[in-house]
Amino acid sequence: MNRTDALIIGAGQAGLAMSRALGIRGIEHVVLERGRIGERWRSERWDSLHLLTTSSYSALPGLDHLDVDPESFMPAAGFANYLDRYAGAFAVPVIRGAEVTAVEASQGGYQVATSTRIWRARSVIIATGACDVPHRPEQAANLPASVTQISPAEYRSPAGLPDGGVLVVGASSSGVQIAEEVHASGRPVTLAVGDHTRMPRRYRGRDIYAWMDMAGILDDPADESGNLESVRRQPSLQLVGRSDHGNLDLAVLAAQGVRLAGRLTTIHGSLVGFQSDLARATMKSHIRMSKTLYRIDRFIESHGLSAPRSDPDQPQPFIPYRDATALDLRRENIRTVIWATGYRRSYRWLHVPVLDGNGEIIHRSGVTRAPGLFVLGLNFLRRRRSAFIDGCGLDAVEIADLVKGHLACTVGQAA
Repeated sequence: MNRTDALIIGAGQAGLAMSRALGIRGIEHVVLERGRIGERWRSERWDSLHLLTTSSYSALPGLDHLDVDPESFMPAAGFANYLDRYAGAFAVPVIRGAEVTAVEASQGGYQVATSTRIWRARSVIIATGACDVPHRPEQAANLPASVTQISPAEYRSPAGLPDGGVLVVGASSSGVQIAEEVHASGRPVTLAVGDHTRMPRRYRGRDIYAWMDMAGILDDPADESGNLESVRRQPSLQLVGRSDHGNLDLAVLAAQGVRLAGRLTTIHGSLVGFQSDLARATMKSHIRMSKTLYRIDRFIESHGLSAPRSDPDQPQPFIPYRDATALDLRRENIRTVIWATGYRRSYRWLHVPVLDGNGEIIHRSGVTRAPGLFVLGLNFLRRRRSAFIDGCGLDAVEIADLVKGHLACTVGQAA
């Protein structure tokens, strides 16, 4: 039986940031990782993917990116290498190849079973992240076997897809990027659009993320949100990380020739139906964007900042000329469906009563109702930027203080 004071599950950016924060506080701990450090950045990202935030906002506490343009967008593989450097710089005690199979409450803490050994810990921090299991709606089972179905975690490049057209379902950051890349390869693409959050890449001379940071939008506290669960389910910003700083939204895709449809509603064999709500969805997204830009404008004015309007200001509303309401995949030779429909969390190994009816961890700012059990890296965990790289670093520092407080209160209670 192996014992430690704190045990972190997951060696992505959240787990590594938590390890550094615990180490600074002198807390003995280990980090369990089923694969390699930053495994999802290595094996569940497409080849051309770059981070959605500039390098200046894509570093963890204590280690900047070396010799990298702060306004550039790091490729996913480069960020995975950065995580390796981070683990080495702070001597993170990572145990690789240790898949967690069960977490159970035990006297004085928790018992954690892995594929290699059993651990006892007085505190456990779950840092498996928000992008866990790709979500695929139940009706996907109605598609014919001749249609290839994949998620963004399985997509690598257009060259790896079957010949023929492609239907991309979901228009958040992953969906629009994949739709653009596949269409550019010469394949006809249809994009099914549900809720999404439109946002310009640059606004009034700066990257939009920089303005959101300066205006305090990224640090909106979770506990002040009127409907926290609704906020946590918001789609990711419709952005792309590339050096030309170009926008990527539905207007751009439509101009390129991508066919747009509303929310996918029905599947009957090769017949796919869509809701005729594309205009409503795009206007709702535009209004959401406008509120953010108005808040930035107010910040600029109230602080007397120089912010030239040299680049296009607020993008104009996009009104779809026409949207598809039905498709016959066989007739149109659409042989691939990419489900860019978000992620769900899977905690099948978590045998502690902290899950809700949907299998999500019930917590308040990362603190569960089970003493000593914490979670890190989820959407809007403690602040709006919690699931972003720099945000999980900030959350880790605060939760490490809570872990230290818990351990201080349980001195003498051996796990």
